[in-house]
Amino acid sequence: MVININNNFKYAALFCRNDSAYKNRHSWDVYDAARDATKYEGHLPVVCHPPCRAWGRLSHMANPKPGEKELALWALDRVRMVGGILEHPSGSRLWDQIPSVGSDEYDGFVIEIDQYDFGHVAHKKTKLYICGVERKDLPALPEKDNTIHLCEKGKRRSICGNVKGTTRCTQYQREYTPESLIDWFELVLELIHDRYRLLHAMFVQPNINNK
Repeated sequence: MVININNNFKYAALFCRNDSAYKNRHSWDVYDAARDATKYEGHLPVVCHPPCRAWGRLSHMANPKPGEKELALWALDRVRMVGGILEHPSGSRLWDQIPSVGSDEYDGFVIEIDQYDFGHVAHKKTKLYICGVERKDLPALPEKDNTIHLCEKGKRRSICGNVKGTTRCTQYQREYTPESLIDWFELVLELIHDRYRLLHAMFVQPNINNK
């Protein structure tokens, strides 16, 4: 992993929507399609939201752009290099390439959340690959949200609209990241940043015996 030391500390959010909520936060360096996340060469801890349609169970019907599938692998490498979080749907086949139990050779690990618990308008099971902090040190997750959020039609929303009695989310609703989830991401990235600063201090301590 690369150790980042930046007095003007910010986080980096890669593969974001053009109207991403990350852009409303001064501490985030945000890469949307116009900036092209693969051109990011910084060393800030990152949150990556690479396209998922090429990794879905119905990917043969998704018509992803050439090279789109490989973006998730690029994001995985970046998270392992600088520390951070990769977010993908729980049903993504990307997770077949990462151990579901314990940690991998990069000390990265996977947890599952439901974005509904963070205020999403629909239940959205999501897995997070996290690298640069120990699982036991993660901030607490919110309690399970048992409230019912209804749309203007009086129905619960579902991501794809394939749940009986629900209405389908809009494109924006399927893709946006809840504010409270971004808050949680910031807490995790702060831990990663603090850990790397400690490692840096250990490696660059002056040798008092040579004075």
